Amino acid sequence: MSKLLIHPDKSSSKIHHVTPQSAGWTYVGFEVHQLAAGASLSAQTGDNEICLVLVAGKAAIKAGDQDFGVLGERNNPFEGAPWSVYVPAKSRYEVSAETTVELAVCAAPGTGALQARAIGPEKVGQETRGKGSNTRHVRNILPEWEPAESLLVVEVITPSGNWSSYPPHKHDQDNLPAESFLEETYYHRFNPPQGYGVQRVYTDDRSLDETMAFGDRDVVLVPKGYHPVGAAHGYDLYYLNVMAGPKRVWKFHNDPDHEWLMKA
Repeated sequence: MSKLLIHPDKSSSKIHHVTPQSAGWTYVGFEVHQLAAGASLSAQTGDNEICLVLVAGKAAIKAGDQDFGVLGERNNPFEGAPWSVYVPAKSRYEVSAETTVELAVCAAPGTGALQARAIGPEKVGQETRGKGSNTRHVRNILPEWEPAESLLVVEVITPSGNWSSYPPHKHDQDNLPAESFLEETYYHRFNPPQGYGVQRVYTDDRSLDETMAFGDRDVVLVPKGYHPVGAAHGYDLYYLNVMAGPKRVWKFHNDPDHEWLMKA
């Protein structure tokens, strides 16, 4: 099996635990917790800033010295934009599940310079990109124009049979203003959940060229290269992206072989 494809751990409430050490990179950490109603989770942030994303369910969340009360409005990630909470480095957070909760913990290096804050659905909104079978719907949770030190966090809904992260693009060169270097994780969900999709990760020289069939709740790691995604017919695809690198800028480079699609 590809080292870039990670299946959920169904034996634990922590179904994913990606660290820079386990991924073999430098910046991005990612966890998903499945909490039963009444369960709680707390942690110190250490040298990482954190974005808590309520993928599904309602939870009372405290971060630093702030109590944000009960947040969450959706039962699954296909029901509109999420509630999230930004937690600075050198702080702590506590999550108490009011219902069954699917919680993503997105991490990247930080110094603690910013304050904890809640990010509501009205702040996220939704924009549609692409046309035809390349149409997808983007929810910017923590884009580069919103305050953070390293993290970039976004959700995408790709309708049944459509392509996303397409035409293929990459961001693996620290070469601004042309391109930025960003590691990236994809956390995938399907509606209905028995769906599947295909993701290819490849470089120009094909020293990395892997095509993976992924299922519900799988994670795909993108350390470098182009990384297009396709959703099987009959199954809407959700994914949560976490990106971070030496500079907090998303500047990508399209695969020259397929860039003509941008003008088609």
